Amino acid sequence: MRRIRPSAFIGAALVCLSTLAQAGEFTVSAAASLTNAFKEMAQGFEQQNPGSKVLLNFGASGALLQQIAKGAPVDVFASADEESMEQAEKQGLILTSGRRNFARNTLVVVTPADTASRVGALKDLNAPQIQKIAIGNPASVPVGRYTQRALEAAKLWTALQAKVVNTQNVRQSLDYVARGEVDAGFVYATDAAIMKDKVRVALSVPLQEAIHYPIAPIAGSTHAEEARRFVAYVLSPAGQQTLAKYGFLKP
Repeated sequence: MRRIRPSAFIGAALVCLSTLAQAGEFTVSAAASLTNAFKEMAQGFEQQNPGSKVLLNFGASGALLQQIAKGAPVDVFASADEESMEQAEKQGLILTSGRRNFARNTLVVVTPADTASRVGALKDLNAPQIQKIAIGNPASVPVGRYTQRALEAAKLWTALQAKVVNTQNVRQSLDYVARGEVDAGFVYATDAAIMKDKVRVALSVPLQEAIHYPIAPIAGSTHAEEARRFVAYVLSPAGQQTLAKYGFLKP
């Protein structure tokens, strides 16, 4: 298995975040799959709240959790899975009373748009022509954990290990597929939708659990009011409309 470790970047990210926030600014750390939606969401929030500035920090939910635990000056955490948020809650890092699920997603397998290989079922990933499969590192990337559970249920996880290319987050998996550096990859449906010209959705992956996205203000935030208002905006009709625009499902 080829591995890329996100932990090597956590120290640098902490330094970067600590130098960003200034008066009127607050930081939202969000799962990589939320990149496009939250960039637009931040603009909408700033228009409704003159004087506020949203600083966005994207990455794998597990890596973001580690940054917060190590003291990164974050005010809001939005993860791609409930497991990461549960860990944040157990460590006392978030305001439990402000935690909400705000969206859902689905897991898909994508292949390069111009590939001749056909993947119609998970078992097809074991075919000889599929040599490399991009999967988020299950240790820190929620999409990787969902993928592992799906492949274990299909009794394919062990058989496919020699083909696996571990990635730092779901967008890296998407990029690898789009560039043709791997033959297939596991991403969210919302990620596949932003690169329709470069990747093809081969199949939707059945899961025994729903993919919920939770959000919560950080405990001890120095911008508590802004954090509360941002969470409320994400849950508002305007925020939900933006999420729907990028393919996210209602919570």
